[in-house]
Amino acid sequence: MAMQVAGLFPTPVYTIVVPDAAALNAGLRRAIEARRDVESGVNRSNVGGWQSDIDLLQWGGLEARLLADHCIAASERVTATGGGEPASIVWRPEMWANINRPGDSNQTHWHPGSYLSFVYYVDDGYGTSTDGADGGELVFVDPRMPFLRMRTPDLRYRSATGDLDEHETWVRPFNGLLIGFPSFVGHSVRPYHGSRTRISIAINMIARRP
Repeated sequence: MAMQVAGLFPTPVYTIVVPDAAALNAGLRRAIEARRDVESGVNRSNVGGWQSDIDLLQWGGLEARLLADHCIAASERVTATGGGEPASIVWRPEMWANINRPGDSNQTHWHPGSYLSFVYYVDDGYGTSTDGADGGELVFVDPRMPFLRMRTPDLRYRSATGDLDEHETWVRPFNGLLIGFPSFVGHSVRPYHGSRTRISIAINMIARRP
């Protein structure tokens, strides 16, 4: 029996290795640690750890502006009008810092109100360790929400290439990684058990007409 398989409505995830990340990260670390010392932080998705408010662009210095520019350039590159033309959009970044220590995590959440979201890793916390027990992976949850309630959790669909789909994907971060995704995608961070402090930055890209 002949069969054709079409993959409808794919969910893109964009991976960027930021150039000159070492110099960028040094300035970001100084700004974030200085802010942590004078601000108690907020509690949103974080379970433990410290999270700043969404005003990192106001106090993060030149390095925060450069990171925002990377996100704006990426957003322009991966979006277009329905006719495939460059979109007349002004991207307004909202940015905040996260500091996770051993045992900290982030529960599953979404970013309503934004179009694209990014996570950037100033310090993955792993150092030279490659031990999978360090945890701390960024977890993407299948946006096809009904799957979470299906009664056949062991079944998987096959793609056109025969690969099996998954209901969540884990990403082990590294210093200088900028990873972007649609803001409707649920995501979390597994409990982190590395020996160092982890520093990351989350960015929401708000799309506005000129």
